[in-house]
Parts: sequence; structure tokens; C-alpha cells
Amino acid sequence: MFRIGPYSIDNRVILAPMAGVTDRPFRQLCRRMGAGLVVSEMVTSDSRLWHTRKSSFRLDHTGEAEPRSIQIAGGDPEMMAEAARLNVANGAQIIDINMGCPAKKVCNKAAGSALLRDEELVNDILQAVVTAVDVPVTLKIRTGWCPDTRNGVRIAEMAQAAGIAALAVHGRTRADRYQGQAEYDTIARIREAISIPLFANGDIDSPQKAARVLEHTGADAVMIGRAAQGRPWLLGQIAHYLSTGELLPEPALAKQQEILLEHLQALHDFYGDYLGVRIARKHVGWYLQNSSDNRDFRQRFNQLETASDQVSAIVAFFAARHEAA
Repeated sequence: MFRIGPYSIDNRVILAPMAGVTDRPFRQLCRRMGAGLVVSEMVTSDSRLWHTRKSSFRLDHTGEAEPRSIQIAGGDPEMMAEAARLNVANGAQIIDINMGCPAKKVCNKAAGSALLRDEELVNDILQAVVTAVDVPVTLKIRTGWCPDTRNGVRIAEMAQAAGIAALAVHGRTRADRYQGQAEYDTIARIREAISIPLFANGDIDSPQKAARVLEHTGADAVMIGRAAQGRPWLLGQIAHYLSTGELLPEPALAKQQEILLEHLQALHDFYGDYLGVRIARKHVGWYLQNSSDNRDFRQRFNQLETASDQVSAIVAFFAARHEAA
């Protein structure tokens, strides 16, 4: 479908990097569910922090399908370059630069989408990282810092000139955070300005919406973020629709149970019982967010303290739904 350096990506659906969400268990699940490419949670460029428990999990890519795309975040060109080199040594095959995260704790450190205010610094970081490694470097941005300064086209042109291999654009400014509607006109203008692969991101939550966004923007692929939380099968549904025009139904209850239990087991195995149980709570909440009978169950589920109790609770929850169906 398109290439990122030496890697051919076989469909037009990419899992967006999301801090606290796209960990290794979720990335592996989404690849199996049909994503053509998945991108890791952002890893700080400050390698002095890599000894922390959080970073140790984020730096673990054991058993992941290729190409492995690792996102780094920071605001210092030399530190970003060194982080890129260390991640490549650790198995990264694509380095992705985060200039899209709107979180205050990231932006307050002059990283993420805060960088869009300083185009000279953006260029310095791009040049430093691309020069530092011999693997493809990609970039994720927003359309600008605020609606009055949508400089996404200039940043995109700068990125292409620096040797960035592909660009993902979220159709909001940093000031928008996740409020209001994503806009795709800026992404369409970026498409006219650059020739490298372009990925459209923001509010894409159905196969039909994905097709409309691709048609409007001319992008090479869609990047799916929040809509995949609790619905990892959406990635495969979108990929299938884009290639065939056929809408796949939602998975049957039995299949949803199977996917959720597989995800639950992977979280417990990866993080261990104590942390895995706690991280599983938010994922289960997303899986069940559209179930009318989920509130009481979620309250009970969030009080469970063991992996085996969580598995038993999910089995019982779906058994009750089967009986009611």
C-alpha cells in the first residue's frame, strides 16, 4: 500500500501511539486484529529515566511483529538523537517523533505539540534525529499550536526536507486538545505540499468515516486512536472496508469475550499479577463502555485484586449476557 523506508505496509490502517494505552499487549492484539502498523507509547528522550518501572515496560518489544515503530518525546535535539540511537540498539526499526501530544505535563517541558511554537527547534530536532540513525524516522504533529497559528503545512514541508519518511497529522491544534470536531482541510493542504506518506488522524471511528477522510485529504492511511480502545477489531473492520467496500459486522458476543480474555491474559502475563490487575481495569472499562448493564459490574470489577478473579468475573459477565440475548 505504501512504504516507510524499506518497509512495505500492507494496509491503510495504523494504530496511533497513545500513552498509557498502546503498550505491548495492546499493540500485539491490534496487529492480530488487522492493523497494518502499530506505534508504541511515547518513550522519554531522557535515558536517565529509563531505569524506572514505567520505562522498562515501554522499552520491551519482545515478540513484536516487524516493523517495530517506537515513539520518542523530548525537546532537546542532542538528547532526542541519543534516544533514537539507543532505541535502535534496543530493536526499534522505525523511530517516530512526538510533536502531537497535547498533555500539559508534556507541553510544559517544551515537548509534544508545544514544539510547534518553535519552528527552528522543530527543524533542529528533525535534523538531529534523522542524522543520528540509519532507520526511517517518522513524525506525528497537530495542525498547529492554536487555531490562529495553524503552521502544519510549514512543519510538513520542513519535515520532508529534513528526510522524515512519513508524517501523521491529528486534525486539531494543541489548544483544541480533544475538544470539538477534528478538521481535515489542513491535512488536505499538507497532502498538496508533500509527497512522503501521510496519515490522517482524529475522530475516525468507523469504516465509512475512514473512507471519507481518506477521500477528503488524499492521505495514504488513517491513524486510529481512541476509537480502538475497547474495540481493537475496528482496525480490521476499517482495513477490510477500505480494500473491499464490504462492512463487517461487530464480533459476536462469544468472539468479544474471547478477545477480551486474550487481552486480559496478556496484560497479566506482561505486567505481573499486581500491576496487570490494575491496568486491566481501564481496558475492561473501555470494552464494556457501550453495555447498558456495565456500571454495577465495573464497580465490582474494579475492586477485584487477583488475575483469576478478573477472568472469572468476565466469564460470568458474558454468560449472563448470553442468557439475556
